[in-house]
Amino acid sequence: MQSLRIGDVTITSIIERDGPWRRPEDMFPAYDPERGRQYLAGMDPVVFDPASGRMVITYQTFVVRTPKHTILVDTCTGEDKGFPPPMDFPKAPWLEGFRAEGLRFEDIDYVFCTHLHIDHCGWNTRLVNGRWVPTFPKAKYVFHKGEYAAWEEATRRGASPPGQVWRMNCEPVVEAGQALLVDDDFALDDCIHLSPTPGHSPCHCCVNITSGGQRAVVTGDLMHHALQIREPAWSTIFDWNAEQGIASRRGFLAEVADTPTVVLPIHFPGRTAGRVTAAADGFHYNFLKE
Repeated sequence: MQSLRIGDVTITSIIERDGPWRRPEDMFPAYDPERGRQYLAGMDPVVFDPASGRMVITYQTFVVRTPKHTILVDTCTGEDKGFPPPMDFPKAPWLEGFRAEGLRFEDIDYVFCTHLHIDHCGWNTRLVNGRWVPTFPKAKYVFHKGEYAAWEEATRRGASPPGQVWRMNCEPVVEAGQALLVDDDFALDDCIHLSPTPGHSPCHCCVNITSGGQRAVVTGDLMHHALQIREPAWSTIFDWNAEQGIASRRGFLAEVADTPTVVLPIHFPGRTAGRVTAAADGFHYNFLKE
């Protein structure tokens, strides 16, 4: 993603993995192939790979530099977690991207997790002498308290596959005293605040970035692919509560449509950043052009 300016804030990204990933019919239980083909024909070609029939999906972390803080939003799958394929991504691309940003682990002031799925909290921790420790030693990690509690309970029931994501990526941060367990309306300062968009996970949140009268929103997994902007009712196979997710998606799209708000979905490829417009046939996503 090209560097994005929102007032006095700069946003860039670190790519862990991108390219063709899943077929839409495998990702969205309600997928209609005929409508899907029509939608894809009118979209930026970066979102779909016709040769494989797969959507192009990116796994990335956003680096947000405000006048006061250096912030990471969502931390991909991480290293040494032992996840089975296809989630066993190599660690070198993310580390190389982090260093290319001129960053050291100790430079990070805050880590925000839109939710606590495997691919959004992985670099929260790293393995040191057989123990999981926070990767960013000076950072405070912002977790929604309801999200944290839900995955803590799911882990206790043995219902948090693959592996022990919460135990590896989240519990050690709390034990180290580096976590901020927050509510829906948490605001770090006048630049950064949360807004609730539950459904994909129990207490999924968007991260709002405002400065100089401009706004960008990191939407996490509110949408995995541009097809969900054309069809907000196409929930993914990974959603905690599909109906709640549909309501959150529709509400968000109606709010930002035809406004200057820049949308930053974690999994959108290429330029990633875009704006939403409304039309008689629903919502459309328009990638920002360099």
